[in-house]
Amino acid sequence: MKHLILITLIISSLFSARLNWLHHYDSALILAQMQGKDVYLFIGADECRYCDKLVRETLSNPEVIKRLKEDYILLYMSRDQHLIPDKYKTQGVPRHYFLTPKGDIIYTTNGSREIDGFYQLLDEVELSKED
Repeated sequence: MKHLILITLIISSLFSARLNWLHHYDSALILAQMQGKDVYLFIGADECRYCDKLVRETLSNPEVIKRLKEDYILLYMSRDQHLIPDKYKTQGVPRHYFLTPKGDIIYTTNGSREIDGFYQLLDEVELSKED
């Protein structure tokens, strides 16, 4: 029984560490300021097939996660569970916001993306920072 509990804990910690999403807006901004990173805010819904597809096919990819973690604090908020500040739209999920550490919007879009499309999105965000 102890081995089963240990294995379950290890597997669940590996899964959660892989994604490493925060769920509290203010905490994400504080961490972003401390680490000098921007914030990737992914707004989804509990019953959203496109959100599920994005997580399953793109955001669970180790290379995508690695790239996101290099530059961003990862913040996931469900419009069904979390208190999302009013300035962010919650319709049309999955919705993507790229924010400064102070919460200013750098770039926003919505929709599910396959891996290549998500990389293009990250490139668009970087280009918008240069403007």
